[in-house]
Amino acid sequence: MQSSFAARPLPPLVRVGSGSLSGGAQPRSAPVLRCQAEAEAAAAAAATAKSVGWAPPGPYTGRDPDAKKPAWLRQRAAQGEKYTRLRESLGELKLNTVCVEAQCPNIGECWNGGGGAGGEGDGIATATIMLLGDTCTRGCRFCAVKTSNKPPPPDALEPLKTAVAVASWGVDYVVLTSVDRDDLPDGGSGHFAETVRALKELKPGILVECLTSDFHGDLDAVSSLANSGLDVYAHNIETVRSLQRIVRDPRAGYDQSLAVLKHAKISKEGMVTKSSIMLGLGETDEEVKQTMADLRAIDVDILTLGQYLQPTERHLTVREYVTPEKFEFWKQYGESLGFLYVASGPLVRSSYRAGELFVQNLVRRKRTELVSTAS
Repeated sequence: MQSSFAARPLPPLVRVGSGSLSGGAQPRSAPVLRCQAEAEAAAAAAATAKSVGWAPPGPYTGRDPDAKKPAWLRQRAAQGEKYTRLRESLGELKLNTVCVEAQCPNIGECWNGGGGAGGEGDGIATATIMLLGDTCTRGCRFCAVKTSNKPPPPDALEPLKTAVAVASWGVDYVVLTSVDRDDLPDGGSGHFAETVRALKELKPGILVECLTSDFHGDLDAVSSLANSGLDVYAHNIETVRSLQRIVRDPRAGYDQSLAVLKHAKISKEGMVTKSSIMLGLGETDEEVKQTMADLRAIDVDILTLGQYLQPTERHLTVREYVTPEKFEFWKQYGESLGFLYVASGPLVRSSYRAGELFVQNLVRRKRTELVSTAS
């Protein structure tokens, strides 16, 4: 039975992990004391928020003034020639990226071709294209993307514009993602599929990964995308079972995400599936292990694990800064479970460029095995 967050005591507001491989400190409650003046101030802030469309901090949110990011999370501001050129190209074509909208800390490294935020990289610059606009219909409490119940309609030319832009970059691997679009009958699956087909038509050899929403549990929508020519089907479970209702929008869910990943795997022979877990939200080691086991039970191939970072005070508070040593432990543990690839580190994100070469080789190997089996 899924436990409620209200019945689960939270760990200290922020703690830096010790790197212990057997588990961190035991959770304890974080008391909140409010006087009458504070209550009146909060009510005034809420009234102001309602008038200007701004949401004040709520339960489990807010900044800890004493908390500082550890040294391993500090990044230089993105700059460099490749970064500037790619940003200009995306702007001219009016394409959105999750790199910008979700405030990804790796934007400098990815857009500069792997060298770092300063532009020293000599690899191919990569960006994760965000389809279906920049406004999400859901309100997950970890995410910086703006939300609305009635976002603008999708751009019918976006699939073609995206394909033309990506083909011009000369990349061999591209990641497509999107906001949630619960306002669309298929959740946006058809838009995804059209983009994949356009990419394959313009550049047949390109490998395409789609990091999708759950399409509100519509498995036909999952099948449609899986059979569009897609190479890697990614969908994030985000967090452990007990924290789902606090971390994610109520329309998302642990079992629904598992169902999407399972159906994607069986919809197309040889499909590579991928998911991601954020750490630092108050989860326990045993819960992380169980989530990893649940993903392996449905044959998910690739797993990424990264540190949750709070975008604003209105988002969930960081409960723990997990050490690089602990992330290395999770990498080794995941590999022992049978994941074909595990990317695990404080700044790793679900569309992190470091794993792309491995995934390319994995997809091509699976294709070769399928051809050999068929012959």
